[in-house]
Amino acid sequence: MEFKINRNTFLDGIQKTLGIVEKKTTMPILNNVLLKTEKNKIKIVATDREISLISDYDAEIVEKGEITLSAKKLYEMVREIQGEVIHVTKSNNIVKVTCQRAVYKIPGLPADDFPSMTDDQDVKFCNIPGLVIKDLISKTAFAMATDETRKNLNGVLLEAVLDDSNQIWRMVATDGHRLALAKGTTVERCPDLEKGIIIPRKGLSEVKKIIDEHENIGIGLHKNTLIIKTENTILKVSLVDADYPDYKRVIPLEKGIGVVLEKESFLHALRRMNVVSSERYSGVIVSFSNNKMTLNSTNLDVGEATEEIDITYNGEDIDVGFNVNYVMDAVSVIQGDNVLFEVGVGLKPSVIKPAEGDNYLCIVMPLKI
Repeated sequence: MEFKINRNTFLDGIQKTLGIVEKKTTMPILNNVLLKTEKNKIKIVATDREISLISDYDAEIVEKGEITLSAKKLYEMVREIQGEVIHVTKSNNIVKVTCQRAVYKIPGLPADDFPSMTDDQDVKFCNIPGLVIKDLISKTAFAMATDETRKNLNGVLLEAVLDDSNQIWRMVATDGHRLALAKGTTVERCPDLEKGIIIPRKGLSEVKKIIDEHENIGIGLHKNTLIIKTENTILKVSLVDADYPDYKRVIPLEKGIGVVLEKESFLHALRRMNVVSSERYSGVIVSFSNNKMTLNSTNLDVGEATEEIDITYNGEDIDVGFNVNYVMDAVSVIQGDNVLFEVGVGLKPSVIKPAEGDNYLCIVMPLKI
């Protein structure tokens, strides 16, 4: 095997595999990427058996062949090389990587031992703007559960529902203490996704990495696998085989106390409260009185922070406690200048959403104070 390739192209291709290759595995070959030559292309493949990435890049192919190499070491080598064109040759199972005067030699494992990729030529793809999916992920991923015992919550629910002539995309994430829901609209219909699928945490991270928000992507399903197709990359993600909770039951039917806040000033006030939080306690008490909202965070280990914000409010005095990080996460992803904070009375959930539009909301459960 022998080929020449642009250094930046090669580096980018290997970097995309680093989140997929297994760090701890009983199969050493899963630490590797497969390099395979095709007509005027080099194919880079990585898999951990749950997620697979297949990318094609332009290259000058001198001699055909294939080999698997350590993804981490290959990336480090190419990253440190200076020059525009990298020359790769294979002799037996030793690969030589050359650029200008720098020469690396790295042992590989035979490509025959690498897991085979399933054929998906019959998959039907619907093309949608990458910006739509990337925006949904950004607005929901923070609310996923981290408890490995609740595998149905260790990911996001993605639904595509037909509404009149448009396709409404909904992504939902929850950890039991908060729930984030985002919506987007496209013209092309994706009937395979109407029932909803659960994309696992690691797979969702890889989906976000490969999407270019300025380009369209193809989305398809094959058995229990989500397939994302970009211009030169195919990503396959095994889906979570479980039922997602009925998130619609969590959305409050009664509106709480509605207060419109300027996003940036509210966010900075929350960050100032967060300064005195710790792993043991990260609560903030939000108090409403006549045309005033007061934030207070008291931590015996660190100190106390208090701030007042002018609002339009003429109701009775109310105190509600929240995890300050949950409120910050919900506010920070809102697009627009103003935030609508609908505070539930007592121990009822509160809703944070844009002051205008209905494409996003985050439900946050209160803390006992």
